[in-house]
Amino acid sequence: MENIDVMVLRTLRDWRLAGQRALLATVVRTWGSSPRPVGSIMALCQDGSVVGSVSGGCIEDDLIYRFTRAYASADGAPSACEQDIPSGPPRLVKYGISADEAHRFGLPCGGTLELLLEFDSEAASLAALVQWLAAGQLVRRTVHLADGTVSLLPSAAPADLALDAQTLVNTFGPEFRMLLIGAGQLTEYLATMALFSGFAVTVCDPREEYARSWSVAGVAVLKDMPDDVVKSFAPDRRTCVVALTHDPKLDDLALLEALQTEAFYVGAIGSRRNNEARRQRMIEHFEQTEAGLARLRGPIGVYIGSKTPPEIAVSIMAEILAVKNSVALPRDMDVAHAKNDLAISANDPGLLVCGVPGPRARP
Repeated sequence: MENIDVMVLRTLRDWRLAGQRALLATVVRTWGSSPRPVGSIMALCQDGSVVGSVSGGCIEDDLIYRFTRAYASADGAPSACEQDIPSGPPRLVKYGISADEAHRFGLPCGGTLELLLEFDSEAASLAALVQWLAAGQLVRRTVHLADGTVSLLPSAAPADLALDAQTLVNTFGPEFRMLLIGAGQLTEYLATMALFSGFAVTVCDPREEYARSWSVAGVAVLKDMPDDVVKSFAPDRRTCVVALTHDPKLDDLALLEALQTEAFYVGAIGSRRNNEARRQRMIEHFEQTEAGLARLRGPIGVYIGSKTPPEIAVSIMAEILAVKNSVALPRDMDVAHAKNDLAISANDPGLLVCGVPGPRARP
């Protein structure tokens, strides 16, 4: 499943190339609670088709009602509120300004958001944007509010949406990527979850017996040595690398290569003991330092007491998404700390109470 922004822009491009009228809505400001973050986009076609989201659904329904002929009376005759998607410059609209509106549009209590509506975006500009994104290029899209003209420029780094009196600047990136080392059962579950989360997934396993039995569609499978694959993959800030083989010959060199890149997440499966042994190997045999290994995650995952491959995959995917979204996980959800606390509690239940030091643990 491709990145949702790319999906929206690709669909909007196709509508416009087919000569259909359409609008692009972008969340440009929020106040209080908001169902979608700034930068979220959706596209609406003249027939009422929608792709993407700017709310939980109610605002989408209102846009359909206001700008398309999708609503009709019970007998099929056009309703009085129908109109076509208009032409002209972009328009700013607000939702949820009053408590009544917040209730009507399904916004959280006190939530307000502002949208920029672009009408009939130029098909050629959309095609160029989608082509750049498909090639892995980060793109800065600037909309001139006076007349709706759009300019595209390559960007070196992701950036937050920026809006002023003259322009809207939104930076679009290619899909997030996931490189998985090892093609075992756990990898199949994790790859499936990553696909549904919008990642482009590649699996690397030089072991023929594993690669041959791979069964998840939509995943690229490579059979080269993992460290060579990492080099050619060129991980960037929208890439995560996860080693799942338990085999140092396959995992270690690939992880070391990944740590030299800007990958936002680099981790390996294994127990606390295996993770410590891995770090010691890297220090003793590959001249690494503790500082150089600081980004290496392990044991990986959010601690949820998992024992089965699908549950372990859930815990790993949850941690990857948290890191991607810049969310700091509580210490008691970190696998290493949580298991250590459980071990202490098992030896002396009075030492821990609900995950915190109990009476006998206090000085």
